[in-house]
Amino acid sequence: MRSALTHLECSDCGRQHEADRLQNLCECGGPLLARYDLASVTATPEEVGRRPRGIWRWAELLPVHDPDRRRTLGEGETPLLTVPSVGIPGLVVKDEGLNPTGSFKARGAAVGAARAAELGATHVALPTNGNAGAAWAAYGRRHGLGVTVAVPASAPAVTRQEALVTGGEVNVVDGLIGDAGRLVGRAAAARGWFDVSTLKEPYRVEGKKTMGLEIAEQLGWRAPEVVVYPTGGGVGLIGIAKAFDELRELGWLTGPRTRFVAAQSTGCAPVVRAFEQGESDVVPFPDPETVAYGITVAGPLGARQVLRALRAGGGTAVAVDDADALATRDECAAVDGLLLSPEGAVAVHAARVLAERGWVESDERVVVLGTGSPLIQPELLPVPHGLVARDGELA
Repeated sequence: MRSALTHLECSDCGRQHEADRLQNLCECGGPLLARYDLASVTATPEEVGRRPRGIWRWAELLPVHDPDRRRTLGEGETPLLTVPSVGIPGLVVKDEGLNPTGSFKARGAAVGAARAAELGATHVALPTNGNAGAAWAAYGRRHGLGVTVAVPASAPAVTRQEALVTGGEVNVVDGLIGDAGRLVGRAAAARGWFDVSTLKEPYRVEGKKTMGLEIAEQLGWRAPEVVVYPTGGGVGLIGIAKAFDELRELGWLTGPRTRFVAAQSTGCAPVVRAFEQGESDVVPFPDPETVAYGITVAGPLGARQVLRALRAGGGTAVAVDDADALATRDECAAVDGLLLSPEGAVAVHAARVLAERGWVESDERVVVLGTGSPLIQPELLPVPHGLVARDGELA
């Protein structure tokens, strides 16, 4: 299984770049995306389906050439789960919390770390709200890379602990992820580290693209009408849209042009604000604060690409209150037994809002991404009160 990777392309100006050396942004400041010679791909959907499970069965559509670098911790192959309580018959949640390290970030780190090592990196660095740092620490060690993460002090403690125990150099920052990003950029330039910040390298998005490849296969190679994505940096949404485009070019994917939805919290909604105002880029959101910590990104670098993906297919952007999202989380848990992360709850509640508005029809297939495990933020879960005596009565 040979990668069909040929070159990199700037997602803003279209300039082509070599793919056989470590690259960050284009000279214009735009993120680079991997491009493939899809005409050379001879595999069929049936053949891919017979391969051993995991993200590397999509090797032709991933950027890693060396089979020895296609290392795994068991990421990918997450299920689509029905959630009847939401009231949308065609809605399913792709539960990414089942990935190693507890989130979809495992996919991006699996491919990003593999490609960085293949191209000769020895040490990578990134800012993180928690999940990405934990994932890159784990997959970095899988490839023998040094990993430095900068994480806001307010980030979930378990992700900092996870990154630390898997060998990451964890720096806790008195600030937000933007502040952490500036520190990483300065240190990487001074010390010769490879900066793998969100969309500042081209391969993390390729790992997250595998969510879209799996969704297409799980739905019988027919595209869903709607994909709702809890949007912080937006890399997953960009990746799924890229996957669908590549699969259509291969002739594997049929069905409607998917309408993408960026779901955000009202406490941090730069993409929603830009979409509603008809802007092509975001203005950093002032004083961001939401319980959905994984999507607390005030000024995402990939906002232009997210906004283009939304508008290309007739999608939209929705902001919901934290309280409403947590109420939906509790309802899904109590009625359907599915406990969502705060980010997943934001997306599910956004789908519910859109259905109430009539934007989502009752016969449409809707895929909502549950991007992480609810156990990453245990402080947001209710706890039982009181203590029963040994000879007492149970409630």
